[in-house]
Amino acid sequence: MSIEQPTNPFAAEFTSGTAKRQAAAAASVVTRRIESRLVRASVVVGVLLLAIKFIAYGLTGSAVIFSDALESVVNVAAAIMAMWALSVAHRPADRTHPYGHGKAEFISAALEGGMILLAAVAAAVKAVDVLWRDNLGPPARLDLGLWLMAVALVINGVMGTILLRVGRRNNSLALEADGRHLFADALTSAIAVAALIAVKWTGKSWLDPVAALVVTVWIVLTGIGLIRRSVAGLMDETDVADDVLLRQILDKHIGTGAVEPIICGYHKLRHRHSGRYHWVDFHIKVPRTWGIDTAHEVASKIEFELETALGEGNATAHIEPCEHEHCTQCAAKS
Repeated sequence: MSIEQPTNPFAAEFTSGTAKRQAAAAASVVTRRIESRLVRASVVVGVLLLAIKFIAYGLTGSAVIFSDALESVVNVAAAIMAMWALSVAHRPADRTHPYGHGKAEFISAALEGGMILLAAVAAAVKAVDVLWRDNLGPPARLDLGLWLMAVALVINGVMGTILLRVGRRNNSLALEADGRHLFADALTSAIAVAALIAVKWTGKSWLDPVAALVVTVWIVLTGIGLIRRSVAGLMDETDVADDVLLRQILDKHIGTGAVEPIICGYHKLRHRHSGRYHWVDFHIKVPRTWGIDTAHEVASKIEFELETALGEGNATAHIEPCEHEHCTQCAAKS
């Protein structure tokens, strides 16, 4: 004789949720492999571009090519840091890092931004020196220099676009920073090519160091942008888009026309990023007549809904009894 177990209305849904979590974990492994291959390719491309640009500088002596080549030095170092950051960021939470290791990506991007600023200073010093102290003779072997810079421009643009798209899609600041840097490097290469063409056509050699200064300004803006985003992440600055999304999800479970599971209200919503990983905690108010099992099941369902919407991360709901005397939800459940 078998004993019939009480029916749990959430059992099927939680079984489905477990399957979805397992699928998400498998997808995360695939994502990690793709990102690892991309960042290794970025290192190889960075070294190749570095060689091309310094060869071009050696052939031409151009100040604007020198500025671009200095940024390529940063590209190689940044790609190596991104490789380290991604290897650390994907480590699971442990006893000493209960919120995971995702902030390694913020550290990587901040260091990259600082190196970009240092490269900009060196490039500016070189441009000013050429502009005011040298004889401003036209760069030598412009034709070959132009071809080399054009090749560097194409490679930079393609690799930067790939890294930027994958970084945004996976919410990886390390990949996005590396891609943004390569894309910015492509723009500086384009400025360098335009400057060399202008010098070739006009014979005005002063256009070369002036273009180098323009490149320097762009490099500075790129570095400042990376540092600002990194500091915001390290300081747990609230993501406005995440806040809107989270409140939309929670709001639909309260009030008239609410969808199941219906709760009385919520408050103390807090959330932050740890790299690509989201951490959310909030309080929900439920009818006083509910048992612990029912309240926990409802909280778990809403937690899973938030986690699914944000991607990788964790949501934690704290349960409180409703204290509102005229709560329609409490009246409906009484």
